[in-house]
Amino acid sequence: MTGCFNIVTNIIIMEYGGCVYIMTNFHNTVLYTGVTSNLPQRVFQHKTKEFKTSFTARYNCDKLVWFENFSRIEDAIAREKQLKAVNRKRKEDLIHAMNPHWNDLWEEVKNW
Repeated sequence: MTGCFNIVTNIIIMEYGGCVYIMTNFHNTVLYTGVTSNLPQRVFQHKTKEFKTSFTARYNCDKLVWFENFSRIEDAIAREKQLKAVNRKRKEDLIHAMNPHWNDLWEEVKNW
């Protein structure tokens, strides 16, 4: 039964939208690209280091500097894969276009 539940859960989740985002650390030296169906919850998890051994916890990536919304989670996942394949300069260009001062966008998204 558990296997069936996981399949149903995954199908239900895939019907919702998603968000691709980039987190960085205080000095903007590390970039982390992720995808989620709940941006405020996910950023909060990064900020509180809920997953102590995760990449973002180890490298102190707790500042949201860029995000892009999608109406379908599948599109968000495809965009995340695309961004993970590009070099740092292209990611920096995206961040600069949306957030030229690399401010933490947490206040903008925390009450969605």
